Formats: sequence, structure tokens, C-alpha cells
Amino acid sequence: MPGPKPLDPSSSPRAMLGAELRHKRDEAGLTQEELGSPLFVSGSFIGQLEAGTRRMQMEYAVKIDEILGTDGYFTRNCEAATKSKYPDHFAEAAEAEAIATTIKEYAPQLIPGLLQTKAYAWAVCRAYQPTAPEDVIEETVTARLERAHLLDHPTTPLLWVVLDEAVLRRKTGGPVVMAEALWHVAELIRKHRVIVQVLPFSAGGHAAMISALKLMAFTDAPSLAYIAGPEMGLLEDGPAIVARHALAYDLVGASALSPQDSLALIESVAEDYANEDQP
Repeated sequence: MPGPKPLDPSSSPRAMLGAELRHKRDEAGLTQEELGSPLFVSGSFIGQLEAGTRRMQMEYAVKIDEILGTDGYFTRNCEAATKSKYPDHFAEAAEAEAIATTIKEYAPQLIPGLLQTKAYAWAVCRAYQPTAPEDVIEETVTARLERAHLLDHPTTPLLWVVLDEAVLRRKTGGPVVMAEALWHVAELIRKHRVIVQVLPFSAGGHAAMISALKLMAFTDAPSLAYIAGPEMGLLEDGPAIVARHALAYDLVGASALSPQDSLALIESVAEDYANEDQP
């Protein structure tokens, strides 16, 4: 079996911590499971810290310094590695998203952040925070649009999204904003940069009626499922939970329109919004 993928410590503070953790653990002669045991976490969790797909929390940094005898190195550097421009409940997911090789998402209510236009993102953030100052909304929208630069790479990550038809029909920001937002999604599809399907209302009940779904796969770390709610977000790496979310996503995709028919519907609804705005 090939060894773990070399990390680039210069890519981020979290990658630096991960590379150093792997080095010090190997130097101490400990397996990932042996280091994880006194931390009450799995060996795969340690692997995710080393791969940079998980953020190192301060409680773990302190304990790791004790176990590996690293003289406070991880404690001192943990704060810098956990700073983020994203809200605390989403920061770890955003950072994992940035190094994922594949992202699969079912969106029941709104266009996912990676596919949003500025006007659409503004409308979403304002609806979520109706009393927030303008500069707070602007900061949130800017961070969201910066995430979309992941799609500047021609092939990675592979992004496969299933949009509920409600996403197309919910007039977020008005007809002009919706027309622009849907044309943007259509353009990314036509450029073969993303795969998008639409789950039509005619599909009836389906496997993900309870919530959104987001799955992320990585080169050298276990897949993650992201569970989100108002002011909360949770990354799950338990094989049973990830497998259940993957099954739900596959079932939703099986009930959705084909990518070709989905594109036709997206463009048709965008055209309807554009015409709605005409005198």
C-alpha cells in the first residue's frame, strides 16, 4: 500500500500543523490509533488532522503536546491554524471543501454557495440576517464568492449537485436576480465544469426530504458528510453515517431529471424570470 500523500506545509497553517503532527507521531513511534486512544478519538480522526481535512481544536493540541513532548508547539500554533473568515460553525466544512476531490450536494431550498451569484448570495444572506448591518452582509457575501474560486480549476473538485425544483421556483431576490442566478448555473453546466440535476416536484416523496445533503471525498482521508442547521454545522466521518448519506444522495439522483433535461428546465425557468421582468 502506498504511503500517505506528502503535505505542503506552506499551503496553510492547518497543513503545517498536520505535517508536523505526522512527523512527530512517526518520530515517537506511534500509530494513528495509538495517538488517538488517549484523546478519545479514532485513528482516522488523527489521519484527518494530519491530512488537513480536520481543524485541530485547542483541547487536542494541549494533549498532543503532552503525549509527544513537543514543548507547547501545537498549543502555540493551534490558534493561528483555526482562524477563519467563515463563521465558526461552517469554517471546518469550508476548509475541507477547499481540498476535496469530489463534492456531492443535494440542495432542497437554495442554490449552493459554490454556484451563487453576488446578487443571489446577497439576497440569501439578507433574508437570513434581516437586521444585520450592510458591512456584515458584504463580508459574508465576499467570503462566499471567494469559495466559488474553487471552480476556477478546470476539473477539480468534481462538483455534482442535485437541485430540488423548489430552488428554481423560490423567487429569491426577485425575477432579475433569479434569472441571472439560473443563467450562471446553466453556463457552468454548458462549460462542463459542474454536473447538475433537478429533482422535480413530480418525483413526489424522496430519500432526503428531511434535510440537505453534502458529501466530500478526499485523496488520502475518509469521506465526510456535512450536516447543517441555523448557526450550526457538523462534519461526520463515521462510516455508517457517511454511507447512509451517500445512499440518500444516490436515491435522490435516481429520482431526478437527467443532466440534459435538468439544463433545459433551468434555462426555461430563467427565461420565464427574464420575461417576467419585462414591461
